[in-house]
Amino acid sequence: MIKIGRTQTLRILRLTKDGSVLGDDDAVEVLLPRDECPKDANEGGRVHVFVHPDKDGKPIATTTPPKAEVGEFALMKVKAIRGAGAHMEWGIEPALLVPHEEQRKAMEEGRWYIVYVGYDEEEDRLFGSTRVEDHLDNTELEVKKGDKVDLLVFSKSELGMSVIVNHKHQGLIHMNEIFKPVSIGDRIIGYVKTVREDNKLDITLQPIGYRQYIDGHMALLAKRLQNGGGFLPLTDKSSAEEIHAEFGISKKAFKKALGALYKERVVRIEEAGIVWVG
Repeated sequence: MIKIGRTQTLRILRLTKDGSVLGDDDAVEVLLPRDECPKDANEGGRVHVFVHPDKDGKPIATTTPPKAEVGEFALMKVKAIRGAGAHMEWGIEPALLVPHEEQRKAMEEGRWYIVYVGYDEEEDRLFGSTRVEDHLDNTELEVKKGDKVDLLVFSKSELGMSVIVNHKHQGLIHMNEIFKPVSIGDRIIGYVKTVREDNKLDITLQPIGYRQYIDGHMALLAKRLQNGGGFLPLTDKSSAEEIHAEFGISKKAFKKALGALYKERVVRIEEAGIVWVG
């Protein structure tokens, strides 16, 4: 069955002057324009395409992937504001429409927004929405503690960065868990740190076992550096006694935390000590 707003593999039913007519097990057919047809296209062959409505609302296929498919989110730029809403650049033409009623706040031309791609079955049309939280559901989680997950950052607050988890759930990276620059629209990998009783998800950017070991130590080093004017006269070559006197932790734990901060590019290690650059 051909699915609007989805990438799928379809069979080439016949070749015409306009392109390849594609189909599946139902009677529906869709055209892949001639300029997008593979050079080795032949009847009976298969091709991987994204199916979407053309400017007249008729289904058409393309080999160009969009920024997001139905049920997914992506950072998109407003191409124009006219008529029924905001027209978004999403990698293919025509632009994706975010109707006025699907805008969390009135959108502005030229600005970037996190957009959900939806499909209205009654109207048989694709649409965009910036009402991100309306399209996330934590009622029945498909993830558990320790799982590696795909994240898209969609908002920032005093608590931390709110993220979309696997295009399905909402999660939070607490501010004291962030040791590298993270911005709205960033796609990053994370790990489920905690599943709360109300199914809220706490997310960390490090594998759970690793994070459990150095999380507090990283935060301790970062806080001391920030409170100390961005410099500490200690390095991984300092003695265990000096390190314990300053932080109350072992040299091994200190080196692991320092190495993690260095990988996050928030510190610079110099001969005289550690410099905070984050």
